[in-house]
Amino acid sequence: MATDDSKYEPVIGLEVHCQLATGAKTFSPEAAHFGAEPNTNVDPVSLGHPGTLPVLNERVLEYTVRMGLATHCTIRRRSTFARKHYFYPDLPKGYQISQYEDPICYDGWLDLEVDDGDGERSVRRIAITRIHMEEDAGKSIHDQKADVSLLDFNRCGVPLIEIVTEPDLRSPSEASAFLQAIRQIVRYLEVCDGNMEEGSLRCDANVSVRPRGAEELGTKTEVKNMNSFRNVERALQYEIDRQVALLESGTAVVQETRLWDADSGVTRAMRSKEEAHDYRYFPDPDLVPMEVTDEMLAIAREAMPELPDARRRRLVEDAGLPAYDAAVLTEEPDLADYFDDVLRHVVSAVEVPVSTSAKQVSNFLMTDVLRVVKERGISAQDFPIDAERLARLIVLRIGDEVSSSGAAEIFEAMLDRPDDPVDLASELDVLQVSDEESLLPAVRQVLAQNESQVAQYLGGKEGLMGFFIGQVMRTFSGSPDPRRVRELLVSELKRRSDQ
Repeated sequence: MATDDSKYEPVIGLEVHCQLATGAKTFSPEAAHFGAEPNTNVDPVSLGHPGTLPVLNERVLEYTVRMGLATHCTIRRRSTFARKHYFYPDLPKGYQISQYEDPICYDGWLDLEVDDGDGERSVRRIAITRIHMEEDAGKSIHDQKADVSLLDFNRCGVPLIEIVTEPDLRSPSEASAFLQAIRQIVRYLEVCDGNMEEGSLRCDANVSVRPRGAEELGTKTEVKNMNSFRNVERALQYEIDRQVALLESGTAVVQETRLWDADSGVTRAMRSKEEAHDYRYFPDPDLVPMEVTDEMLAIAREAMPELPDARRRRLVEDAGLPAYDAAVLTEEPDLADYFDDVLRHVVSAVEVPVSTSAKQVSNFLMTDVLRVVKERGISAQDFPIDAERLARLIVLRIGDEVSSSGAAEIFEAMLDRPDDPVDLASELDVLQVSDEESLLPAVRQVLAQNESQVAQYLGGKEGLMGFFIGQVMRTFSGSPDPRRVRELLVSELKRRSDQ
């Protein structure tokens, strides 16, 4: 859909649902893991059987407070649950337990680095209206048979937090970047695995457009069913283009909920957009108010890990890494942990600037380690070379005891063998020889065998240095250090020139 939207500004707010990794459901001890056979992770509470009473899983409260602190929210000391009523076949109680008037976290923010469009990047603060707890509904399956819909209640009662932003996002790419930032944070906090394909992280978006420079918001639609970062961008761009086309043709945008169809690349009308009063919220009479004590807050703050933004800054400011390297290495918490562990071992073993060690470690992780992680479909946590052993290989490289190609050979061997890198270097014959006593005879032999090239070099053809180095490398038994070879060649050639 091609439209001229240069005179319109998109306005986007997100509602992000994160499934909390509590192991059990929100109000019952039933398992809450993904992938179970349909209707096996169910119990009388999650199915809403008469006479059952919910009991809050304390971990749900703990994880929500942790997320609130990570996103600079104010933590409400006393909050309540509410019943949100709507009638879907996959909602057996006829209502969802959620929060309404007094969400436990509110008035937060995240700083988002965005592209200004002219190659420059700046930081924009995206306001977070609220983070509240709620239970998930079941799942309706409509694509098995033409005339039958199936119901799987496994997800009923699974604990969620909903993160609601202000309409502060101004492009599909910003929305995708915000969602990626949320995914990073929940994974660093270990409160959610962030897997969008399994539904652990889900995103709905409220989208409208308005003339650029206008203050008044346009009519919004809600877009659902976006199950990847790429689809978030595609769906929002389609919906923005659709609304602009309607306005340009003189047609009003209708407030409604629309589903994203990834196969056809369009959004489709689902239903009219509900308002809060449509859900008939009222306090849940079966659940007492929650109290967040000073002790709970102190414990939550003490348990907070170093978050992605702070870790990136540390790698740039303290370790001297380029911003790009720092961003790649902190994308996943287990990779960042692995980097820190390897660097700690390297720094304790060599007397070079931290920035030199950090860059060498970064180079290994961003090329060799991430290549293997991708090829084997594993995480850095399951990488077969532990941090101390990889550090010993990097120390060999920093000390020029092995060349880059020699280090690569050793690395490949280490993937399948537990041997020490020094032992492997000896076995593979890749330890670099750098002492003059061993190298000088080979240097003199090469120069003696190539007198015409020596004369050309001394006559000004300095490009022949690469030829001499190559000859020494080929004739020498073992792995000479090319830099030391160059130094000796320069010295010998100068001596001849002075004669």
